[in-house]
Amino acid sequence: MGHDEPREIAVLGAGGVGGLVGALLVRAGSDVTFVARGATAEALDRDGLHVRSAQLGDLDVAVRATTHLDSPVDVLLVAVKQTGLADALDLVAPEALADGVVVPLLNGVEHLDLLRARYGSARVLPAVIRVEATRVAPGEIVHGSPFVEIDLAPGDVAAEKVEAVRTLLAGAGITTTVRADEAALVWAKLSFLAPLALLTTRHRATVGEVRTAHRSELETLVAEVAAVAAASGAASDPAAALALYDRFPAGARSSMERDAEAGRPLEVDAIGGAVVRAAERHGVAAPLTARLVADLS
Repeated sequence: MGHDEPREIAVLGAGGVGGLVGALLVRAGSDVTFVARGATAEALDRDGLHVRSAQLGDLDVAVRATTHLDSPVDVLLVAVKQTGLADALDLVAPEALADGVVVPLLNGVEHLDLLRARYGSARVLPAVIRVEATRVAPGEIVHGSPFVEIDLAPGDVAAEKVEAVRTLLAGAGITTTVRADEAALVWAKLSFLAPLALLTTRHRATVGEVRTAHRSELETLVAEVAAVAAASGAASDPAAALALYDRFPAGARSSMERDAEAGRPLEVDAIGGAVVRAAERHGVAAPLTARLVADLS
């Protein structure tokens, strides 16, 4: 796959993230197939995909969907929740992927090992996405954040394939950056996400409520996760993290808190559990993180 060649794209998962990114790629002219379960695939085939976004404008696109990927693609974007990842991967056999690149847009850090074991490290391109996007019904996505940003780290993927993915995403209007350090890439997001997700969900609170009424807990949690990140090889700046929370819209909610409100499975283990396990491996104390994970599990 050269970066100037046409691309066949598959998106595994048509939730908020997968739906938004897939719709942007379709709008940019890419050939995109969504891989989803039966009812969702039928709805996408029948009704298309509809995104409501104050930043990007509304997108209404016809899409193709399938319940199993059965033809090779250049890029597979994995955009399911960690709680459903193992089952979702049954829809994409390694041989169906051929020499395509897998780009995971999941929360946490431990999914990379699972994907590399299944598809091979030369095919898995580490990535993180920063966005607020919610599926309100099959094929109906609301984009709430004033940004859509994806960072990539090469890992063991060939340089020309990394550049091809970067060009693809940037061409769809997504701010896309290649970072050299994989540990820094994945821990930077987890260091920001874990305190926010755990506290908003534990207290059923907005970002504004957490950073005011629960400020001391937030500061403690940020410091704990930063220490775990540093022990994992990723320098972290607690003050910068707190400043970022303070710039967030006060009414913003975490995806985990929204899942709790809707009675959906929570990514507590993928987000908070991953921090606790890394803390245990490196001998770092993280008592508040561990307590919140236990409370929410």
